[in-house]
Amino acid sequence: MTRTWNRIDPIRQIEFANAVAVEIERVLARQGKVTNSDAVVAAGRVAGAVAAAVALLAPTDISAIDTMQERLPGMASRFVRILAAEAAERRARTHLSTAHEGQGADIQRLAGTGDLDSMRVEDWAGRVAGSTFLQQNLDISRSTLHRWQRSGTVVALRTGGRKHVFPLAHFIDGRPAPGIKEVLSAMPDPRHAWSWLIGPAPGLAGRIPIEMLKRDLVAEVVLAAQNAAMAKSA
Repeated sequence: MTRTWNRIDPIRQIEFANAVAVEIERVLARQGKVTNSDAVVAAGRVAGAVAAAVALLAPTDISAIDTMQERLPGMASRFVRILAAEAAERRARTHLSTAHEGQGADIQRLAGTGDLDSMRVEDWAGRVAGSTFLQQNLDISRSTLHRWQRSGTVVALRTGGRKHVFPLAHFIDGRPAPGIKEVLSAMPDPRHAWSWLIGPAPGLAGRIPIEMLKRDLVAEVVLAAQNAAMAKSA
C-alpha cells in the first residue's frame, strides 16, 4: 500500500528528495551538457533537497517565490557558492582533526622553538584564504573582516608584506568561532595561537582547542590558553 505524502514526515521528505535527485540526474545525463559525473550527482542531490524544502513552504510563501523568477538564477548561484564554501570548510576541519592527531605535537614543538615563523603558512595551518575568497564565498565583507582583525576576534596570519590570510577552520556560518578573541588575548602572536588551537592540548586532555570552541566550550579553552601562555613565559 502506497503511503500518502506527509509534509512533516522526515522519511517521506528524504524519499521525495531522492526521487527528484534521480530524475535530475537522468535529465542532465540525457542532455549531455554536464559531463562531470560528480557534478551530475551533486546537482541532483542539491535539486532534490531544495525541492523537498520548497514543498514544506506555506502556499503564500510559494506564491511569493513565483514573483521572483528573474532573481532566482543569481540567488541560486550564490547559494551554491556558499554551500561549496561550507563543504570545503567542513572538509578542512575534518582534515585538520585527522592530521593533527599525529602532527599537532610537531607543530607545537616548532612553535616553541620559533621555527614556525620560517615555515609557509600553507604548510602547517591548514586551509587558509584571503579577503577576496571570504567575501565571495562566505559573504564576509572586507570592512567586517578588517573590524574583526582590529578587535582581535579573528586569526590573521601574515604571509609576507602586509598581506594576511585567515584559517577557514575557525569560521562558523561566516563568523569566527566564539572564544577566539580571548585566546588571542592570552596568546597575542597569531601563529603561536593558531598552532595551539589546532593541535592536541595537554591542558585539555589532548583535545583540539578549536574543535572545542566550535562546541561552545569556551571557558575550558580560554583557561587552558592562559595556562599554556604562562607556562611558555615562565
